[in-house]
Amino acid sequence: MAKTSANLDLQFYDYHPEQSDFYGEVVSGLQATPKVIPPKFFYDELGSNLFEQICQLPEYYPTRTEREILSSNAREIASIIGTHSYILEPGCGSCEKIKILLETLKPRAYVPMDISKDFLQKSAQAISDAYPWLDVHAACVDFTAPMQLPFCPDDEHKLAFFPGSSIGNFEPKYARQFLRQVANMVGAGGGLLIGVDLKKEEHLLRDAYNDNAGVTAEFNLNLLSRINDELDADFNLDHFNHHAFYNADVGRIEMHLISQKSQKIKVGDHIINFSKGESIHTENSYKYTVKEFQRLASEAGFVPVKVWTDEDDLFSVHYFENPEG
Repeated sequence: MAKTSANLDLQFYDYHPEQSDFYGEVVSGLQATPKVIPPKFFYDELGSNLFEQICQLPEYYPTRTEREILSSNAREIASIIGTHSYILEPGCGSCEKIKILLETLKPRAYVPMDISKDFLQKSAQAISDAYPWLDVHAACVDFTAPMQLPFCPDDEHKLAFFPGSSIGNFEPKYARQFLRQVANMVGAGGGLLIGVDLKKEEHLLRDAYNDNAGVTAEFNLNLLSRINDELDADFNLDHFNHHAFYNADVGRIEMHLISQKSQKIKVGDHIINFSKGESIHTENSYKYTVKEFQRLASEAGFVPVKVWTDEDDLFSVHYFENPEG
């Protein structure tokens, strides 16, 4: 938990989960029926870079659409939220979207949080260099777990910024639980600015997760490569295929890795059996209507204040407040 550069405006805090946690969750998930691995483990340095490539793909509308919404409404967003907050960004990735708002929100401090340590360090350093007036407190952390951030004073107004429709990765009951954690993190009077992907024509959803360049498939398969490298496993990536589809019954995109043959995989001290056609469920991405998501956030304690959408109603950005206690 020490500063990583001579720049006094950048501090880095390492709360990264232990390797044993990664091993335990992977083995437990692969021994479950059906098999599952949490999507938070996509994001080693290569996985983070691959996701940034996905965000630039022509089929992947969420990133460019959300950026357009934020850019077009930056002044109104600042007028509603106010300035000089502590901005907390769980799962910050490259920190690109916050740049759209920094000059209008003029925060007192910015707290990027991510599970990928090396990627976070580079992103936080870039923000600190580009905005020398801004205090940056980068925290390497599993943001899905409850946390206390000691460098955020209780008496400061806090804003959680959670773009990219990452909330869709949670099943609704866990999304509600996570939003309650966010409400506790920002405290009474704090706010939440969040991106939420909207329900739409199925072909647009399918194409977004099955790009022609195969980057999303590479991103999905990189999870197995990471497990090989870090957990002494022997997955053969040629024996698994990326599969993504829209499950209309529950309103979500599902991503899977499908075993192309019956096989045995070693992960550390464990042997995992796969039958031909068996899948590892690696990610969900739930889609909502505006009213559905407002109801979900309200159940977590937030009060809807404002929502912005694009002209085609592909994506939404919501602002909620946590009422005074």
